[in-house]
Amino acid sequence: MIQELQNKLYNEIPLTKMMELQIKDYNINELITTVPLEPNINDKGTAFGGSLSTLSIISAWSLCWLISKELGFDSNNIVIIKNETSFRKPVTNDIICHTKKPLLQEIKILKQKLENKKSASIKIESQIIEEGKICVDFVGYYVIKV
Repeated sequence: MIQELQNKLYNEIPLTKMMELQIKDYNINELITTVPLEPNINDKGTAFGGSLSTLSIISAWSLCWLISKELGFDSNNIVIIKNETSFRKPVTNDIICHTKKPLLQEIKILKQKLENKKSASIKIESQIIEEGKICVDFVGYYVIKV
């Protein structure tokens, strides 16, 4: 499923290929994605804010896609409807985004709504962490339609 997602991102969202986005891990707790600093650098030698924001948004979208697949839905209709991003510290190395899987209860509610209404929203949180310190906090709300 991870390779399918990686291919989907590169083929359907060309920016992810230019950013060199890679899916590093997916487990019961989180999705970990990375992009190298070099193609995502700004004039100050740190990570470009747009790249940090984009990585957070796409990582959260990707987690929605993975959860939909795990629930047995083939959803290609996932959109972000609202988000908030806080930039706490500059990122000076390759960028690592940790996108937290929602609680099991939230996923159960999502599944029920998708089965009954064919549409549901879910809150997804990500953090970009460097050397144990949170550099970026992201909260996004996504709508999934099946």
